Amino acid sequence: MNDFDVRPIAEGERRAVHGLLAEALHGSPPDDEAWAKVGPSFPADRTFGAFDGATPIGMTSSFATALAVPGGKTLPAAAVDGVAVRADHTRRGVVTALLTEQLRDCVRRGDLLASLHASEATIYGRFGYGVAVLGQDLRIVTARAALRPEVPSSGRVRLLDGDEAISRVPGLYRRIGLHRPGMILRPGLWWPGYHDRLVRGGGGDYRVAVHIGTDGEDGFVVFRAIDQRTHDDPERGAVLAVRDLHAADPAALAGLWRFLIGMDLTDEIRAPMRPLDEPLRAMVVDARAVQTTGVGDHTWLRLLDAGAALAARTYREAPPVVLGLEDRLLPENTGAYRISPDGAVRTEAPAQLRMDAEVLAMLYLGEWTASALAGAGRITVSDPAALPAADELFRTGARPWCGTYF
Repeated sequence: MNDFDVRPIAEGERRAVHGLLAEALHGSPPDDEAWAKVGPSFPADRTFGAFDGATPIGMTSSFATALAVPGGKTLPAAAVDGVAVRADHTRRGVVTALLTEQLRDCVRRGDLLASLHASEATIYGRFGYGVAVLGQDLRIVTARAALRPEVPSSGRVRLLDGDEAISRVPGLYRRIGLHRPGMILRPGLWWPGYHDRLVRGGGGDYRVAVHIGTDGEDGFVVFRAIDQRTHDDPERGAVLAVRDLHAADPAALAGLWRFLIGMDLTDEIRAPMRPLDEPLRAMVVDARAVQTTGVGDHTWLRLLDAGAALAARTYREAPPVVLGLEDRLLPENTGAYRISPDGAVRTEAPAQLRMDAEVLAMLYLGEWTASALAGAGRITVSDPAALPAADELFRTGARPWCGTYF
């Protein structure tokens, strides 16, 4: 029996629970000024706490969003934006109790998917989350990164002041749309804690620029300059750190990169967790000016209603395949699913490929192939002919990507 209780937090407990999260991430609880900025992004709704008496010792939270899946539909989803346990209560089952209750709550609310960005990679697989999106960290040496002459060059870029950045970017993100599998809607509560407080109008040191095409604003970038000058190297250029970059089309994407690369008094650009198929390396004259410094897990995904989620996405032309799913935490998902170009349905037919919830999540957005996962021992194969068929069925045109911090 647990020596703690797991329950939804009350409105008056928000700040204390957020302070627990900050300390678990080796930060400090927010002071009054900081809480005024981040508090609106931390509601009591959808936040669970583990309590020893009246003292919070663990927490998990999420916000309601919608996530784009292959084929263009958006599905109701939970974005898990905080998981923490106090340092003196770790390894006592607190995370297991919190995440299990959170999964059940998301199912009750009608969420079909849950996603998160993991601070530790060994925690979430046992709860049915799988690495569904990979991202690359880019380093661009600006002196060598001139764009090729044939790269689209229409439109112009304009810097926004801080108040404009707060008022204009949310609408621009909505207009750009969820054009890759894995992208999510950003609800109103997301913006104060993850955007507004960073840009200058909110007291931060990030700048925002928008690209303006023939039909108006069609892309934006959030960035800041990090001074690299030293006593011994007083003329060293700054590093531009890109936090957020979205574009509606290739011309807007090229225009924003051209703006960043051409900025004076800079030596390099750092852009973490960009799409694996971002074409920047093909856009510059010297391809070696664009370096991938790392590839890592960007988004972890969990199918909460496997049948509905599988039926909602589209599939390529290939012979049907029967997948067998075992879902220990949400046993209502356990069963066999026939996947075909016509969709996905439950079936009593024998499974050709067997997997757990974590592996199904890895397949779902198209980041991994069934053949690769089977080769890694993650899929049990009853019919080898099903592997190339599953590879083609789940294949997507664009690599999945989230592109939103939470």
